[in-house]
Amino acid sequence: MTENQLEQQVERAVLVGLSCPGFTAAQDADERTMDELRALAETAGAQAVAMTLQRRPAPDARTFIGEGKTEEVKALAEANDATLILFDNELSPSQMRSLEEMTGRTVLDRSALILDIFAQRARTGEGKLQVELAQYQYILPRLSGMWTHLVRQTAGGGKSPIGTRGPGETQLETDRRHIRRRIDKLKGDLEQVRQVRAVQRRQRKKTELPMVAIVGYTNAGKSTLLNTLTGANIEANDRLFDTLDPTTRKKRISDTQEILLSDTVGFIRKLPHHLVSAFKATLEELAYADLLLHVVDISDEDWQMQAETVEGVVAQLGAQDIPRVMVYNKADRCAPDAIPFFRPDEGVCISAKTGEGIDALLALIERALGRGKHRVRLCIPYSDGAVLDMLHREAQVESTDYAEEGTVVEAVVDDKTYGRIRDYLIED
Repeated sequence: MTENQLEQQVERAVLVGLSCPGFTAAQDADERTMDELRALAETAGAQAVAMTLQRRPAPDARTFIGEGKTEEVKALAEANDATLILFDNELSPSQMRSLEEMTGRTVLDRSALILDIFAQRARTGEGKLQVELAQYQYILPRLSGMWTHLVRQTAGGGKSPIGTRGPGETQLETDRRHIRRRIDKLKGDLEQVRQVRAVQRRQRKKTELPMVAIVGYTNAGKSTLLNTLTGANIEANDRLFDTLDPTTRKKRISDTQEILLSDTVGFIRKLPHHLVSAFKATLEELAYADLLLHVVDISDEDWQMQAETVEGVVAQLGAQDIPRVMVYNKADRCAPDAIPFFRPDEGVCISAKTGEGIDALLALIERALGRGKHRVRLCIPYSDGAVLDMLHREAQVESTDYAEEGTVVEAVVDDKTYGRIRDYLIED
């Protein structure tokens, strides 16, 4: 494929944002969210060729940005050969339709763009189910707006022409029923996924291996960290939402502690609620983790806002009380004395790319888990079988052997258990 052909395949996009005094932070657009929209567009495979940010007292009911600004955006698109217009705000179906009619170009809001990226990234069956559910939940309330192009106003009283109103409404109701049925089916399939995950969690509990989940803003370096720690060989690129399907690996962090380490999908500002809902089967794993590693891209000037966004989603998922370690990643890109910690008592500076600070991180994980403090060798008399049962329940038993005096056990125990088995210790 020639360079010209490749260039023709890349959609050219104009980025538009609206800032209003009455908007919440989740509704508003500013220079930072527009830069993030540009990164989202590039992730989706589009090239941002122009950008405009408007400030007005309130959004326009019909076109969101007003007719004058819409004409300006149209001229901007024509001047830059853009076929796509991307809004940083969420649009209503009627606003999206009006904008498309006036500009003659495809118009997408931020939610639709994120959904498109998720659809491209999903690889596993579970990931595809979750993305499809999110897409249908996005489409369903917008169906009416999508079908009003069938309704043409007439000069004599505003009624639909004969032959368009009935079939349009029939098709609309048919589509609604089909989508609702599909949503119910997808929710049922994902409920089975959740049940399978629940079984897997119970099995993990039996192995006594603590679960450590990696969370963070999209592109903070979560997959790179998992690769560095475990050699998982997950594709880790410098782009948003590179990981949708979770990966779990074992990792021995010291002589006395082994953990299960799990990667998760990244979070972002203005993450659509139906996406969080659709990915509940995956994200609810966070609420069952023993420890969260909150990875922060410390080289990003907006890292504090990003950290707060992640904390908000973690709370939304009911995992706010899970202990966490703050992992300030990409520390090689900034001066150490320029880092004002989000949680100074629970943080460590690292570079997942170079390996800097990884040993300190492992030590902090072990300390935060509060387990695996003592490797012991015991001889438990056969008459004290209850002690052996307790060890299998509450400790990490590595080997058992049988001697004349009793059962010889090698295990890793926490402080509490160590106090209960001290009388059975074999001195080396």
